Amino acid sequence: MAANNGKQEFGARSSAYDVVAGRDLSGRTIVVTGANTGIGEWTARALAGAGARVIFACRQPASGDAAVARARDAHPGCNAEFAQLDLASFASITRFTDHLDADRIDALICNAGLVRTSWAETEEGFERTVGVCHIGHFLLARLLMPRMLACAAPRVVMVSSLSHRSPAKLDFDRLPMTRENFRGMTAYGQAKLCNVLMAKSLQSRYGSRGLVACALHPGTLVTTDIGRNSKIFGALMKLVSPFTKNPSQGAATSVYATVHEPASELAGQYLQNCQITPSSSEANDPTVADRLWTASEQWIAAAQPPAWP
Repeated sequence: MAANNGKQEFGARSSAYDVVAGRDLSGRTIVVTGANTGIGEWTARALAGAGARVIFACRQPASGDAAVARARDAHPGCNAEFAQLDLASFASITRFTDHLDADRIDALICNAGLVRTSWAETEEGFERTVGVCHIGHFLLARLLMPRMLACAAPRVVMVSSLSHRSPAKLDFDRLPMTRENFRGMTAYGQAKLCNVLMAKSLQSRYGSRGLVACALHPGTLVTTDIGRNSKIFGALMKLVSPFTKNPSQGAATSVYATVHEPASELAGQYLQNCQITPSSSEANDPTVADRLWTASEQWIAAAQPPAWP
């Protein structure tokens, strides 16, 4: 790290704690999905350690409670708490937002994700990778948006991936994929492209009301358990772990996107290694973003959500 015109500069080897060092986030409420392990846990832990109230939004109570306990062990007295959230279930997402005891949400970090090599569905019948990574987060953002807009400068951080570049084009005829045409890494690429496009759409629609939305690549093959549903992918992660970022380093860009000031510098941007970097041409096409937004509204219609504020 080096000083640059009075600002702290961070890079590929910066940790989540490097980024948040010296910051007081007291009074902020932050929701982190998939905070029970890996990048999500280290993101949530660092933010809680800096004084924020952090909701560890996780599917499994046992692993979510364990992550909160680890955060409290690392930062005694920190305001970390678990809330159950299954992004593969519209009912679970609705329960989560209904029961969330917070009038204001300063930041929503859409971190939860997965990679699958075999077909699986969400509760509503969507291909699970896109269903969890994008559709579930889209509904969650819609339900939390009134509480985010109650803040002066709310943020939405979409944890995407370099994989958003493949496929190069978003084929809406195969989105989400079906059992018959399912390809695991293609589905993952679709999901990560949707993450970037969602950030762009949120910025376009709500930037004038103070919202800052951005997307990011946390690092290639960060040592985490995103491949827990694939033995091959999990084995690969272990093999390359000595040469990749650790989870705290992988979480650094998520934390940076959440705390960097001025926030306006990150509006609608795509980040890597705590720096703004170009995303794919497809991710920057407003026509594609609008089409995805319309499709996403149709996908979540079964949840009967209230209108966007």
